[in-house]
This record gives sequence, structure tokens and C-alpha cells, in this order.
Amino acid sequence: YKGINLDTLQIIIEKTKVKSIDPSIIIENGLANKKDLIKILGRGELKSKVNISAHGFSAKAKSIIEDLGGKTEIIKKKKAKVE
Repeated sequence: YKGINLDTLQIIIEKTKVKSIDPSIIIENGLANKKDLIKILGRGELKSKVNISAHGFSAKAKSIIEDLGGKTEIIKKKKAKVE
């Protein structure tokens, strides 16, 4: 997993004024690569209500996001096809 902290997300929110964050926004801002699985971590302060889609969330991050009125959505990992 590529860990992204709440304070980093707050910088993206202030810079881009987005109301929701998904891996494409994190990739566009140079914080992860297309193949990375992204986990949101609880370090730092989040000031804005925002909906976030990621491959994982720490309990602290999930609690902070939801306490501000935002939503968390876990993206299911794609499994390799077996032939």
C-alpha cells in the first residue's frame, strides 16, 4: 500500500477545491502511481468535509473523515484472472 495522510489530502483539497478524492486525483498530484494500492492514514488535520475512495483506511482516518460528514469508500482490489 501507498500511505497518504490526512494532512496531505487537506493540501490537495485547498489547492484543487475538490469535494471528493479518488486514486485518480492522488495520481494526478504525483503522490502515487497507477499500480499503487492507496491507503488513507490518520496523521495530520483534515478541515474539510470530503468523500474519499481508496483501497484502505486506517481506523483513525476513517473516523476523522466521517466525523466531518464525509464518506469513505473502499475500492475492491482486482483479482488476477485464473485460466
